Amino acid sequence: MPAPGSGPRSAPVARISRSALTANARAARARGIHSFSPSIFEADAWGHGAELVRSVLAAEQFVPDPAARDTLSAASLLGLPGVAPGVTPALRLTGTVLSVKDLRAGEGVSYGYAFRAPADTRVALVTGGYAQGIVRALGGAVDVSIAGEPHRIVGRVAMDVCVVEIRDAGVRRGDEVLFLGDPAAGEPSLGDWMDATDLQAAELITMIGLRAIREEAP
Repeated sequence: MPAPGSGPRSAPVARISRSALTANARAARARGIHSFSPSIFEADAWGHGAELVRSVLAAEQFVPDPAARDTLSAASLLGLPGVAPGVTPALRLTGTVLSVKDLRAGEGVSYGYAFRAPADTRVALVTGGYAQGIVRALGGAVDVSIAGEPHRIVGRVAMDVCVVEIRDAGVRRGDEVLFLGDPAAGEPSLGDWMDATDLQAAELITMIGLRAIREEAP
């Protein structure tokens, strides 16, 4: 929740965890990897911030060596799905509930009313759209998490917002909405986005990191 009186944030936030990056680097070192490929820094470290990634690698005494047989990949360092066991996603993407409203049976939401409520329900308008990397194909295909409970994105994702069906949940303006977290903790997963969009993890995570508000987290 935002501080009292501050109101909802106007855009989604990608928080990059230094501790997750460090843990992933140490896991690679435990596997005998001591160098990294310079490709880690492409596209501002795949949207995670080259300066932050460089400082973590230096602190963990990794050295650049593109010719090495085994190097730390960006996917392993950033904790992307299906790369290495035990890694943690370094990027956590959250939005904010802007408003909630009742939706009567048959009423639609978003562009073209692609979603029409089959029964009376409630929806929330949430910060975050395709301009911030929440691609249109996610509408009707993936869940977000609000207060630990899953809620489906419905209708077409708009440029800066999307709509989430909340039904009878006690969701309020200003509540935090988790788009992406740690699947090991039962949170929304980048793997689900890959399945819904047929895009690669690198494509999705880089779009998010470059377009959303980005903050460093512990």
